[in-house]
Amino acid sequence: MSHCCPSDNMSEKKPWFKRFDWIFWISSFLVIGGVVYYNFFSSMVDAPQAITAFAMTVDEFIRLVWWGLLLGIFFVALLDFVPREMATKLIGPAGTKRGVLQAACAGVLFDLCSHGILLVGMKLYERGASLGQVMAFLIASPWNSISLTIILFALIGVGWTLLFIVLSLIIAIASGFLFDYLVDRGTLKKNPEQLDEPQIESFKELFATINWSFGALRSSLQTAFKESRMIIRWMFFGIVLIGLIRAFVDLSTFEALFAPTLAGLGLTLLVATLLEVCSEGLAPIASDILNRAGAPGNAFTFLMAGVATDYTEIMGIKEGTKSWKIALFLPLVTVPQILVLGHMMNAFGA
Repeated sequence: MSHCCPSDNMSEKKPWFKRFDWIFWISSFLVIGGVVYYNFFSSMVDAPQAITAFAMTVDEFIRLVWWGLLLGIFFVALLDFVPREMATKLIGPAGTKRGVLQAACAGVLFDLCSHGILLVGMKLYERGASLGQVMAFLIASPWNSISLTIILFALIGVGWTLLFIVLSLIIAIASGFLFDYLVDRGTLKKNPEQLDEPQIESFKELFATINWSFGALRSSLQTAFKESRMIIRWMFFGIVLIGLIRAFVDLSTFEALFAPTLAGLGLTLLVATLLEVCSEGLAPIASDILNRAGAPGNAFTFLMAGVATDYTEIMGIKEGTKSWKIALFLPLVTVPQILVLGHMMNAFGA
């Protein structure tokens, strides 16, 4: 059964308007309509500025996230194809400090945006990773990709970029340790699929168990496309929200208020929470906060909190783990760490 869809028996008992996925279809209509309008009709129609701004934003973010989503689907298919023990072995033993460290480092190496990485993270959870490993993987990954790191080198310099990466790894690892501790205490539920002791130890034996038939490959791709609908649903909804915000709110007015003060840090957290922006979209805004407002801590907070408070991330974790509590612990655990480090950076680096 898909994470976002009820079973057939449950669906038959509900009227059509409750079975219909309003968020998915309305958001898809607005996103597709915005892209079509901006590319084919915006130059011919004298529409209100808000409509043009909305369409331009939708088109911009579709161009930013499409490749990340496709790569995410590919990695989900790959993880579905290989044995569960292999996926768990690649990120280290579940429920251990080494596993959390290995998962955080793996997150940095994945070249995916926050939406694409969420697909992979939830698949790792399904394949038996511990909650701490999944959270370390998700927190470390979204804007630490190789391609985005190169862009940040150009936008804010090598020194600030490397510092941001190190601090984000610290938060990811500390959060991973804390999530596993909360599971051990019983505060959060343990992953029911967690494999603490994989049945097969060597990769050679694991490869020998893989079914390399075309049918198995096709089945894994079908599973990946089916499970990706959950992320597409919320991603499109987020893009619609971004379009509305940019259509009616001037972001330059926020930048003027992003000073390296506690008030500026608080405003940064508020805007990062309200704005549903993918990791690629965060980088240019963060560079303006650092370069124009002279607030490196605010720029780091914007990058990190933009993902830690991302409703797509929270809803995706809720759907994947079947737990609101686990999903809401993501910002509860990470945001205080982000604010402390952000304030320190403003105090010593401004």
